[in-house]
Amino acid sequence: MNSLSDIKTETAARIQNLPDWREVVARYKGPVMAKSVGQLINTLVPYTVLMVLMYFSLRWSYLITLLLAIPAAGFGVRLFIISHDCGHRSFFKKKAVNDFWGTITASVMWTPYAYWRNEHARHHQSSGNLDRRGIGDIWTLTVSEYVAKPWPVRLVYRLYRNPLVLFGMASLLLFTVKYRFWNRSWAGPAERRSVLRTDLFIAAVLVLCHYTIGIKAFLLIQIPVTTIGTALGVWLFYVQHQFEDVYWEKGNQWDFFRQAIEGSSWFKMPRVMQWFSANIGFHHVHHLSPRIPNYRLERCHRENPIFHCANKLTVWTSLKSLGYRLWDEQSRKMVGFKAARSRRRRAHMA
Repeated sequence: MNSLSDIKTETAARIQNLPDWREVVARYKGPVMAKSVGQLINTLVPYTVLMVLMYFSLRWSYLITLLLAIPAAGFGVRLFIISHDCGHRSFFKKKAVNDFWGTITASVMWTPYAYWRNEHARHHQSSGNLDRRGIGDIWTLTVSEYVAKPWPVRLVYRLYRNPLVLFGMASLLLFTVKYRFWNRSWAGPAERRSVLRTDLFIAAVLVLCHYTIGIKAFLLIQIPVTTIGTALGVWLFYVQHQFEDVYWEKGNQWDFFRQAIEGSSWFKMPRVMQWFSANIGFHHVHHLSPRIPNYRLERCHRENPIFHCANKLTVWTSLKSLGYRLWDEQSRKMVGFKAARSRRRRAHMA
């Protein structure tokens, strides 16, 4: 009997041969001005209100401040996904308008918009490609690569893959430190200017806070919001590409359709979480057609059976992803470190 993975692969292969999947997604492309503006209002306004309330709550109890940081971080994640849509030019019709609002909404999470947009575009071009890993993705090694690495590299990889590190210190440092600099190997003038503008913006905010509410108050507000927001953001990205039956393939065998349908999960979340994450759980639809705005992803998925064979995750089943650390080229699945230990023992016995 074929495995679930085999069935999904065969189903996706049959669907890929249909002549109209590009026509299917084309019907959902293009922004709706009223919906895009509405999302900006219902996200930016409450985020700003919550940040102001957090400042005043410092006079009453810091526990209240921390409680308010939770919904504020949720709105921060939603703003970041709006900037993500702007980067794909799916939120507004004009590039200049997308870039304007993308820059503003990305700045909330201390992210250089143009730099991140370029990095994320590379992710879309190489997702699931074993020969093009390393930019805009989660560090992933195959079992054989991990076994062949010297022990210091294996130790660093294990630490990186520890949930407390990956969704704690690493995610926070990514947005607060790493994005203050650019990658010299690929960043062009536009990306470098984007980083510099964001750094100047942060410096200006710090100076303004110094002369108004004070740096201490700013940090007491911003640190919990950023810590929670970055952890949630990295978690959402992680589970959408790090599940057991995820698609990985060598460069010459890599297929765009399969990396979208099999390499990106359908993360089915409760309605509240789906709203705060701006439908990013329909990630398989998004990877097949990034020009579909977030508020049309669910409808596209629901109305077209071609998307129903995607790997479905729930909040509960997504937790299993924490145990998947390596890609096993033999079983063609994500596995844990136990598989690597077994491989090393067999190699020593041979």
